[in-house]
Amino acid sequence: MTSKTEKLLSLLNGQPVIPVLKIANVADAVPLARALSRGGLPAIEITLRTADALEAIRRVAAEVEDAIVGAGTILDAKQFDEAARAGSKFIVSPGITSQLLDAAKDSPVPLLPGAITPGEIMAAREAGLRFLKFFPAEQSGGIASLKAFASPLADVKFCPTGGITGKNAADYLSLPNVICVGGSWVAPDDLIKAGKWDEIEALAREASKLAK
Repeated sequence: MTSKTEKLLSLLNGQPVIPVLKIANVADAVPLARALSRGGLPAIEITLRTADALEAIRRVAAEVEDAIVGAGTILDAKQFDEAARAGSKFIVSPGITSQLLDAAKDSPVPLLPGAITPGEIMAAREAGLRFLKFFPAEQSGGIASLKAFASPLADVKFCPTGGITGKNAADYLSLPNVICVGGSWVAPDDLIKAGKWDEIEALAREASKLAK
């Protein structure tokens, strides 16, 4: 297994669920990260789907000592560099491109790229990556597809994201080639907007106990 893969797995440190977060109000970033960390989910993915995403990453990286903040929805080398400079400890992309692979090769920050076809998975494997995002999971065959990949691509592990909920997360985590899952159900938009950090902490604690 490559050093970058080992570094990424070390950062996630056995965490079964990676919260996938869309920060609409940058003031929510720090209390949200603290609530998730208290609940046992210190590794979080803040997606670059809002104008304040990079600032949210900066604040969490600077102010939440226990958090391991990553950046998601990274589409190109420029975004990769911006996210890394903002303090991201890992980078998540919905897909895989040669530009992103080049950016990752020259950076100490590990990349978790998305791959759903055998060709994409093999391209990532050729680049030395053995841990990939499987996105969008439910729309791409879900558990059945991951089971089919387990034998011919036995040395590749996945983090399924997309359509993962508290109801199906355990089924994904039971697969031998699944390391963790990504999902937003642990931090629903309505609870974030209402500032109900105790309720988010409780959801995180429940998710952190899912067996792997």
